[in-house]
Amino acid sequence: MLNINNLHVKLETEDKQILRGVNLVVGAGEVHAIMGPNGSGKSTLSYVLSGKDGYTVTDGTAKLDGADLLAMEPEDRAAAGLFLAFQYPVEIPGVGNMTFLRTAVNAQRKSRGQAEMSAGEFLKVVREKAKRLSIDADMMKRPVNVGFSGGEKKRNEILQMAMLEPRMCILDETDSGLDVDAMKLVADGVNALRDAGRAFLVITHYQRLLDHIRPDVVHIMAAGRIIKTGGPELAMEVEKNGYADLLAGAV
Repeated sequence: MLNINNLHVKLETEDKQILRGVNLVVGAGEVHAIMGPNGSGKSTLSYVLSGKDGYTVTDGTAKLDGADLLAMEPEDRAAAGLFLAFQYPVEIPGVGNMTFLRTAVNAQRKSRGQAEMSAGEFLKVVREKAKRLSIDADMMKRPVNVGFSGGEKKRNEILQMAMLEPRMCILDETDSGLDVDAMKLVADGVNALRDAGRAFLVITHYQRLLDHIRPDVVHIMAAGRIIKTGGPELAMEVEKNGYADLLAGAV
């Protein structure tokens, strides 16, 4: 589904190389996790895949279902089925949560040649999915993320993902700042979406999130490239011993 080959990326403003040859293949139905020390390029990878400004691809490719992601505008990547849950979700004053969600859902449906959801249909679906994530009616009436706690913002992002039903889901340190209960709610929301036609790329610092999500593959990233790939036991190794041995072995 997602195929990244020899991807090199630099910051536009500083002429600083961040990614130095990332190779990654995520198949349909698979959940991959990326771990690594600060500054290794994990979030940069998610930003480049989603089309955020400020980065220049100097070499390599990134394809989703065979289509060239890097040649698409961000909205076209979303329409193609890519979703990014941010580490720090932004507040959007003046835009109601329900209005935002319904507009996004119907824009996606239109891009897929599907009929738009009526107000009644949308309300039924969103209320059901919000209940599973412990998102109350008051949160749904407020502007997007305005006045939300960190955990509420992350649950709201997972609700967006559940409503949009993307094919390729990227979670950029979604567990950052979450307590144990909020982390489990987020993980439950992710697990509810797992199926044979959808893939996940979970970027995290902590093995504890992976206890709930249980990835198929774990990658360790450092200095702008993936230095080791393994199963879930690799995350436990990092939790126990840190990155020092892995980094030394990659030199």
